Amino acid sequence: MAAPLLDLRLRALDHQGTPVLRDVALQMARGETLALVGPSGIGKSSLLRVIAGIDAGQDAICTLRGTCAMVFQEPTLLPWRSVADNIRVTTGVSDKVVDAALRDVGLDGRGADYPSQLSLGQQRRLSLARAFAVTPDLLLLDEPFVSLDPELAQEMMALFAQLRAQHDVATILVTHVADEAQKLASRIVTLGGSPATITDDVQNDGAYFQLSASGVTSSRS
Repeated sequence: MAAPLLDLRLRALDHQGTPVLRDVALQMARGETLALVGPSGIGKSSLLRVIAGIDAGQDAICTLRGTCAMVFQEPTLLPWRSVADNIRVTTGVSDKVVDAALRDVGLDGRGADYPSQLSLGQQRRLSLARAFAVTPDLLLLDEPFVSLDPELAQEMMALFAQLRAQHDVATILVTHVADEAQKLASRIVTLGGSPATITDDVQNDGAYFQLSASGVTSSRS
């Protein structure tokens, strides 16, 4: 049996003395898409930051057999840099990779523009392009479709599904929207309690966006 891509053993995570997470054990296989759900403020984003290695002070062992990229709730772009530079400067990839990444998210020809010239949806597309440009083994998405209207959120979910299939990347998606978890994830993990731990971990086979000959479709009407 192949070793898991991600193996997390977290005993405790506190923020300013307040217990947030306790006794969280999580493994992920390559190519898996996991939705991390639970009430607002339960610690979903905190757990994602532990996996990304950007949350200090936790009692945890996290083994990642590969590379990782993260997309935050806000686009976190460099406003003084062009669209193309927001990928090139932050990742170090070639101009060819930058052009391909922008084309893949529907921003072809916008490389010389600045983030302020993009809509929120386009900024979210740029954030996805930047993450996928480094071809990570594990992609961490922290509520990437928040604040978008339902139609645009649906478009963004379809775009993500297409990019995921193209790059064959494992993903952890933090969301509080049940529809996103049901449509995108092959596995749904729920956090609950205080301090929080994993209260449910179920497979969601057949309920997520899939690629067909005509493009990305949902297996549910």
